[in-house]
Amino acid sequence: MSREQGLPQAGFVVGREQHPWDRVPDLPASRRQRLAARGPYDAVVPATIAGVTVQVDAALQAEAEDAVREITRFDAEVTALAERRAAREGAAPVAEIAPLASVLLRTESASSSEIEGVTAGARALALAAIDAKAGPNAQLVTANVTALQRAVELADSIDVEAILAAHEALLGPHAYAAPGRLREQQVWIGSTALSPHTASFVPPHPTRVRAALDDLIAFVRRVDLPVLVQVAIAHAQFETIHPFNDGNGRTGRTLVHAMLRRAGVTRTLTVPVSAGLLTDTAAYFDALTDYRRGVVEPIIRQFVDASFRAIGNGRRLIEDLEEVHQSWSDRLPSRRGSAARRLLPHLLSQPAVNVAYVEGATGVALSAAQRAVEQLEDAGILVRAGGGQRNRVWVAPEVIDALDAFAERVGRRA
Repeated sequence: MSREQGLPQAGFVVGREQHPWDRVPDLPASRRQRLAARGPYDAVVPATIAGVTVQVDAALQAEAEDAVREITRFDAEVTALAERRAAREGAAPVAEIAPLASVLLRTESASSSEIEGVTAGARALALAAIDAKAGPNAQLVTANVTALQRAVELADSIDVEAILAAHEALLGPHAYAAPGRLREQQVWIGSTALSPHTASFVPPHPTRVRAALDDLIAFVRRVDLPVLVQVAIAHAQFETIHPFNDGNGRTGRTLVHAMLRRAGVTRTLTVPVSAGLLTDTAAYFDALTDYRRGVVEPIIRQFVDASFRAIGNGRRLIEDLEEVHQSWSDRLPSRRGSAARRLLPHLLSQPAVNVAYVEGATGVALSAAQRAVEQLEDAGILVRAGGGQRNRVWVAPEVIDALDAFAERVGRRA
């Protein structure tokens, strides 16, 4: 795939500095490995970009602006679709927008985690969301949904504290990641766990992290840059700073959505940009490397292409879900406004339910919630997951199939 290479821009080129390394490897290692893990190591000094001049090829900048317009159009399409469906079901439009937004939010979270090697199918994710039995991967992706929601909520006040809050939401149960706190140790990417000496990338020394993030926030708050150009550069700079012990990629991608929301590009949903990046992860990581050499066009190109891919796949997902919803409406005998019908839109965003969830989603009593589940089961909309009589869970297989089809289109192997 061809992509713009451009020339290095001095304002983005990272520096290097040496730091002493006196830790003795505490893992099994050969004599050669131990010798390689001795002496000072080089770490990156991130560029200061708060006021940097950004030069982008005119054609690429035009494509970036086209991508932003398409994201905004897609956002409006989903809102209009939700309002039409609300009118059809006799429900409040505002309440109906959220489920479709949640579907895309969860898909983004799954794909975002996939970039870092965490996979989980749609069924496992749905079960994890209601605390039913699910594996650790599904639980981790579900935590990613929470982090994205936190980022969206804090979009109006993007600052270091908002980023820390998103990280805490993402990795709260994992003490090793120091959730919600900037790292106080050196980390590195590639090579072995023994030392950073032969790593493919060594982020800044921890003493530089806070100042680098403050500089990044100043860049994020600029109003003189095209939105997607600014988003792509901010994302690459965040990944270069690598401010946390773990979860940097996932937290960095929440910043993408917070910036899109802050700029008014999206209002009611999260376009699954990471799902677009997932199509060619090698090119994505190469673009991050290029950025650190001062070449910014490749990471902008990655975001432009990822946005168009995400919108195309997002439209297909929305169409599939709308077909599913229409099919349900046609074959469900219960009246308009019944608990069973009010549950239908919730099943699009949460295709695994128990009676407690149905009670909360529809606002009806336990007996009515049970009847609603029975009616949906009789209509073939819900099927029981497992044969136990206690803590029963039902799934909507048509929604699961639509979500897994989306994942396959973007290359994810669940």
